[in-house]
Amino acid sequence: MATASARMSEMIRGTSLRQVRLVCGVILFSYVISHFLNHALGNISVDAMEAGVYYHTAFWQFLPVAIVFYTAALTHMGLGVYALYQRRQFRWKTIEPLQLVLGLSIPALIMAHVIGVRLGHTLYGHQKLYPQELYLFFAGSSNRIWQMTILLVIAWVHGCIGIYFWLRLKSFFTRAAPYLLAAAVLIPTLALLGIYQGGRSVVADSDDGEWRTHNLTRRQLGTLAEANTLDRITGGLTVGYLGLLGVVLLARGVRALRERRGGMIALSYGNGKTVRVPKGLSVLEASLRHNVPHASVCGGRARCSTCRIRVIGDHGALPEPSQREAFVLTRVGTTDPSIRLACQLRPTCDLSFFQLFTPHTLSANAQASTPARIGQERYLVSLFVDMRGSTQLAEKRLPFDTVFIVNRFLGAVSQAVIENGGQPNQFVGDGMLALFGLTTDPQTACRQALRAAAGIALHIDELNELLSHDLRQPIRFGIGIHGGEVIIGDIGYRDHTVFTALGDAVNVAARLQDMTKTLACEAIVSEEVRHTAGLGDDALPQREVTIRGRDEPMTVRVVADVRQLSALVDRGERVAA
Repeated sequence: MATASARMSEMIRGTSLRQVRLVCGVILFSYVISHFLNHALGNISVDAMEAGVYYHTAFWQFLPVAIVFYTAALTHMGLGVYALYQRRQFRWKTIEPLQLVLGLSIPALIMAHVIGVRLGHTLYGHQKLYPQELYLFFAGSSNRIWQMTILLVIAWVHGCIGIYFWLRLKSFFTRAAPYLLAAAVLIPTLALLGIYQGGRSVVADSDDGEWRTHNLTRRQLGTLAEANTLDRITGGLTVGYLGLLGVVLLARGVRALRERRGGMIALSYGNGKTVRVPKGLSVLEASLRHNVPHASVCGGRARCSTCRIRVIGDHGALPEPSQREAFVLTRVGTTDPSIRLACQLRPTCDLSFFQLFTPHTLSANAQASTPARIGQERYLVSLFVDMRGSTQLAEKRLPFDTVFIVNRFLGAVSQAVIENGGQPNQFVGDGMLALFGLTTDPQTACRQALRAAAGIALHIDELNELLSHDLRQPIRFGIGIHGGEVIIGDIGYRDHTVFTALGDAVNVAARLQDMTKTLACEAIVSEEVRHTAGLGDDALPQREVTIRGRDEPMTVRVVADVRQLSALVDRGERVAA
């Protein structure tokens, strides 16, 4: 219960307004897809459209679903208006301001349709369905059909851009992109064709007096007075919405004026570059405004930590980190108060700093040949292994002898990692980081890492036997294994770059490896890896440990002899099968 509460608390702390807007947007886009597919049934017949709309409305007007839907719609619109006010820099990429403009135009375009159908039904009991709407579109004013066409295109493009920003850093996006593109083209095309075919059918049927008697009644379309009332409501709400946008733009101007009167501050980049900006801009926005390259894989959304900067000098006058910034810094294990996120820090006084990551390979604006070079978010399992007693080993040997033994140790470890589907990634002294899951799913990655740990022990046993004549005591090791979402990409400077992973999962794995010294065991496996791999709850001893940089204790599994892990994984696979 305590673990679930801690996870819920951590999830709430890590939720930003952008994520709330994303969730609301996904709900609305699901509605749009459902509606478009219903429109596409017009390619069959109007009767098919009417049959489809029965199931469409039965789901979306089901009270709990309706509450979620309308809440998401109002929240998404409100956050979109707030984004217009909050956004200070629009030169990031053309697609982002385009998405914002398209999103803000949707309420004004959809107002007449929503009021005519939903409010007309609520106030007067109107029963406008496809035959009535298509008749008004095609037999009535031609402006209505063009307005609706523009609305459908704008809503679809806006939603697709949002989905792209959400999925572009996911590991499966490259493989899924062709199918997503096909759906993005086919669904609206079929929907518009369905509306056209349905409209033609309705216009043809409207010549029949009996059809008009059954489909164009007062109960279905309402009276002229009712229509005028709905039009006045539409006009009033549209003017009110446009007025709200005008107030927001005016507020932006007032804010800019106040910032200029409030004074300018100097931002020094630690390389001789200094820019002057009004107070209130984030460091990343200042960099973009003055065309200073600044790393940011996620585009300034606080979904990564690649825009991190280290403040030079006194950092006591800086604003306190926001909840989202504090969450991201905690996730990457940063407790140094001089390290901040450039996309979140809005200094109010002169500031000197330097960037922790080079913008040449990690900038969101960089023209990389492959998406992985600028960063990719995915689930990986990190395995840290460290050689025990290397300091004592070096004290009584010649330097080259010590290097030889350490290299044989790292070679044995790397062989076990490669044999089990992993990738040796970083070598730090006598330790190594291995990554699993670059080409596999999370469960397979966890099982591979556990088997690799068992393989490491077997290879080290062979090495100890081979060097027994030269070792006073066998080589020992410690292993830490943890899995989670990380950012993978090229880190470094110019030609000196290395492909690696950044994130909380990597830091935790390193600390679990270090903790094997105090717990006197060969490996510590996180509960996340144990559960994902499908090992039984009683397979390994459980412990609650405190991880530096985390507020809540973490559940781990202590492994005294890693050789047993391979058998445990095999048993878990048999049970799952």
